[in-house]
Amino acid sequence: MTEKQIRVLLENLKEGKITEKTAFEYLKLLPFKDLDFAKIDHHRSLRRGAPEIIFGEGKTKGQIVTIAKEIARYNDVLITRTNEEVFKEIKFFFKKAVYYRIPKTIVIRKNKKNLKKGKILVLTAGTVDIPIAEEAVVTAEFMGNRVEKIYDIGVAGIHRLLPYLSQIYGSSVIIVVAGMDGALASVVSGLTDKPVIAVPTSFGYGASFKGIAPLLTMLNSCSPGVAVVNIDNGFGAGYIASLINK
Repeated sequence: MTEKQIRVLLENLKEGKITEKTAFEYLKLLPFKDLDFAKIDHHRSLRRGAPEIIFGEGKTKGQIVTIAKEIARYNDVLITRTNEEVFKEIKFFFKKAVYYRIPKTIVIRKNKKNLKKGKILVLTAGTVDIPIAEEAVVTAEFMGNRVEKIYDIGVAGIHRLLPYLSQIYGSSVIIVVAGMDGALASVVSGLTDKPVIAVPTSFGYGASFKGIAPLLTMLNSCSPGVAVVNIDNGFGAGYIASLINK
């Protein structure tokens, strides 16, 4: 959009020729920034309520840094599935950047977020599921949510879940991260009227088929109210939970 087009849009808005809603609808469909190897969608935050997220896996360090610098012109930046080498380069340009080592995620915060009213609760069946859960936590917090987490309360020792019923009842959305048999999501859903987002993980013995077994368990949950994201997709769970909490 050229400066002339922006001036015309603002003049039409000021003179009452178009409504604020019409202007917003136009703005949210504006073109992207073409970096040749990437097309940066600056207006995603208008359409979706959150800026474009950088998936770091498979991208070069230079590509990630270039994309991050462009997104940071207008928005906060979240980079998932990355590493400390990328963080060192990012830190050179963004002194306030933070690296979360467990989920391998970078956050560049430019604007202070107003926290949403509800709370997102993140549960894991086992300790091994924590990296995926932490990806969900960082994503949800990045999008302005209050997040509480309770780890290692799987069905092999179900009594460990019972002391936390008040936290379950007091949350707006619950993310359950589990591998092996993936049964924890059904158990939690059977205890509450809150929506449950189930995240199958690839951790488990051979018959778990790298997450296929818990994925199928969660998809076949007999407790209504369970939605399922892809295997190891903590980011997707955190994003959807934020949309629900919004």
